[in-house]
Amino acid sequence: MLSPPKKIVIDTNVLVAALRSRSGWSFELLRQVGGDRFQHVLTVPLVMEYEDVQLRPGLVPLPEAAVHDVLDYLCATAIRQPVHFLWRPRLPDVKDDMVLEAAVNGQCACIVTWNVRDFAVASEFGLQVLDPKTFLNPSQGGWL
Repeated sequence: MLSPPKKIVIDTNVLVAALRSRSGWSFELLRQVGGDRFQHVLTVPLVMEYEDVQLRPGLVPLPEAAVHDVLDYLCATAIRQPVHFLWRPRLPDVKDDMVLEAAVNGQCACIVTWNVRDFAVASEFGLQVLDPKTFLNPSQGGWL
């Protein structure tokens, strides 16, 4: 019997990078969302953060409607996780605390971010923190 795919949380900076360029590890991760290699977890505060950042003028080269389509897809394919426990403040950036809370409450295995060093305390919760390239490449130490 196959084990279920591991659960992850995707940091906002990965989503920004994916929407800014179709060539790169962030876009590849986004392309695999909804597949069978991993499941991603979302909370309401994290979705609101995604939306706030992606809709900043000039940040991503997409029309607002396209950004909303991506966010709708992320919501449709995600495990929607209520936040039962707040773990704040644990990190220097309160926005990163939302990512950590989603991962801990969702019993995730990994946070995928380009700011790996910002999540040093994640190991206290048994979480791996990997950048998209490492996450997607077992030869790089990832687990997909």
